[in-house]
Amino acid sequence: MADRIPYGRQSVDESDIEAVAEILRGDFLTTGPAVQRFEESLAGMTGAGHAVAVNSGTSAIHAMYFAAGIGEGDEIVTSPLTFAATANAALYLGASVRFADVQDDTGTIDVACAEAAMTERTRAIVAIDYAGHPADYDALQGVARRRGVVVLADAAHSLGATYRDQKVGTLALASALSFHPVKPITTAEGGAVVTSDDGLAARAARFRTHGVTRDRDLMLADPGPWFYEMHDLGFNYRLTDVQAALGTSQLHRLGRFLDRRRAIAGRYHEALADIETLRLPTMTSDVESGWHLYVIRTRDTLRRRPLFDWLIAQGLGVQVHYIPVYQHPYYQRLGYRPGLCPVAERFYEGAISIPIFPGMSDPDVDRVIDILHRAARELL
Repeated sequence: MADRIPYGRQSVDESDIEAVAEILRGDFLTTGPAVQRFEESLAGMTGAGHAVAVNSGTSAIHAMYFAAGIGEGDEIVTSPLTFAATANAALYLGASVRFADVQDDTGTIDVACAEAAMTERTRAIVAIDYAGHPADYDALQGVARRRGVVVLADAAHSLGATYRDQKVGTLALASALSFHPVKPITTAEGGAVVTSDDGLAARAARFRTHGVTRDRDLMLADPGPWFYEMHDLGFNYRLTDVQAALGTSQLHRLGRFLDRRRAIAGRYHEALADIETLRLPTMTSDVESGWHLYVIRTRDTLRRRPLFDWLIAQGLGVQVHYIPVYQHPYYQRLGYRPGLCPVAERFYEGAISIPIFPGMSDPDVDRVIDILHRAARELL
């Protein structure tokens, strides 16, 4: 059998390796000047005023919620069509989660459902840029203004994407990014909070370092240059200079990465459009997606499992994104029940993520297309 094609894979070249090696030859391995350079590059690329780099996408969401003031007794409203970390991070802070259904075409949060899910305890609407497609931020911001809450973004999929010519990173009060290997760029593992709110950025930066401050807001007399104070119950969520060097090097090629993802998505759109038993992903006219994922859906949800198994047997490393969060046993024990978001549940029941990543060759893309056409003839 031909080599397996995964659904996603990092793209690392010699410039990345040399950037990491240069740090290993230097004086700083943990958080140092390379992290600051990475943050400055991220802020410049997204158009946000600040970037706070952390050690995972989950840490970024946790830090973002904390810095936005979400805490005990509060609620967030978000989509269930996401990785569990989006909701889990609210629970870490003593908040609760209300799930709102999604748009059937894009998989992003349905704005009317989000507003209907809100209560007097709601403090934030958390948009998910599903598969790299930004949510409808203008509509979400309108709801947020009427209801006196903020919009935050889980933008783990969408670095480099745009909504109405505005960059991801400027669309919400704060946005959480992920740099896991399959994401738009990688730091091996890592994340960041990007925001133009000075106070939020400062709180997120303090949160990632045990809640400690050295050079501002000291409450006690400063006895010397060694002095520091812990103002918040924070965590060790720091990114290392080794990882930051990789991230900065990767950022230089983000445009090329996105161009390749978009080209592959275009090939799939054209070549798979005639398979009537599948639904292809949608990109609305006011969005330029980052195409982190390319999610096909079987029109007959009973055919999803046979198709998934068949694609695996053909050497495609397909995946499913995502099991609705409230269907996980932990959330079931909290009282959530199936049927809460029927559109998201149907979306999940037919979904398969097929390979899309910058390192795919044209023959790889052709092979995926050929396998799906054979599946349509023989299986669907």
